[in-house]
Amino acid sequence: MQADYSQAYISTTGVTKVSQLDDFLKPLHHGVWEVEIPKESVTEPLDAGWERSAINVPSPGTIASYRKGHYHVHETETEWRVHLDRYDPKIRPVMHLVDDAPLLLMIGGTVVALARKSRGINGKDTSAVLEEQTTAWQIIVLIGISMVLVGISIVLNPHTTFGAITNLLIPALLIILGIIIAGRGMKFRPFAFVSVRNILMGAGVVVIGAVSLVSGLELWGAVILAILSIWGFGSAIMALRRVSHGRKAVPDGFFKWLAIGVLSFALTGLITFLPYQSVALLMILLGAIAILLGITLIINGLNLRQWMKEV
Repeated sequence: MQADYSQAYISTTGVTKVSQLDDFLKPLHHGVWEVEIPKESVTEPLDAGWERSAINVPSPGTIASYRKGHYHVHETETEWRVHLDRYDPKIRPVMHLVDDAPLLLMIGGTVVALARKSRGINGKDTSAVLEEQTTAWQIIVLIGISMVLVGISIVLNPHTTFGAITNLLIPALLIILGIIIAGRGMKFRPFAFVSVRNILMGAGVVVIGAVSLVSGLELWGAVILAILSIWGFGSAIMALRRVSHGRKAVPDGFFKWLAIGVLSFALTGLITFLPYQSVALLMILLGAIAILLGITLIINGLNLRQWMKEV
């Protein structure tokens, strides 16, 4: 169920009032899943309480996302789409992850968003991109081709890719993270120690990364699978608990959450009892996402080239 606001917020005298995004959110507390508010209806959209959100379930058309407590808004070119999250990610991040952002929804949302984007962009969008784009269209296309090739390589060699992630990428990221943490404990102009705690913590993270890089531990592979298994199991429990209360408890889609619950249980079982096969499946999905991203870049690059010719 959605609430659609197509009229501006106008007083009885015909004069447009100052209206904030928060003025339109009451339906969310009365069983409405999402409100869609045209931008022309809102004169002061975001107050200081809204914070930009970097990580979200991908949504087609979204150009930015913001959170304010349980409120979560997706900004598109023409409107604000606001819904309520059951758990505030700043206060209960784990519960938000398993309930509001289950693994299957994250994967599915990414694939759908990229698939829609890969259909191409219209001339208006292309011109807007071109105004901000300083990179040549050839580079965009080359990056897209590279992403497609990387995706194909992942699909053809899923276990090799997983091994590279666990034995090379994660240790390297740990070493970089440790250096950053340690760097925050020092001031370089003039040189001085600001936080011994940060320096020691950063050094410890660097040591862990270096040891795992040299020894080629398979620990990170087990950790990744354990996290995914717990994430999937928690999402399954929360999704099925939602649908057990009937359709009114899931205004955003009864059968969608039923499917998420059942498939999350299946994914958890696959990871637990068939880890080798589950690694292949997850890597193939990662490869498919890389291929879709590459196709999107290629199409956008070619569209930019065509628009440049027309201009």
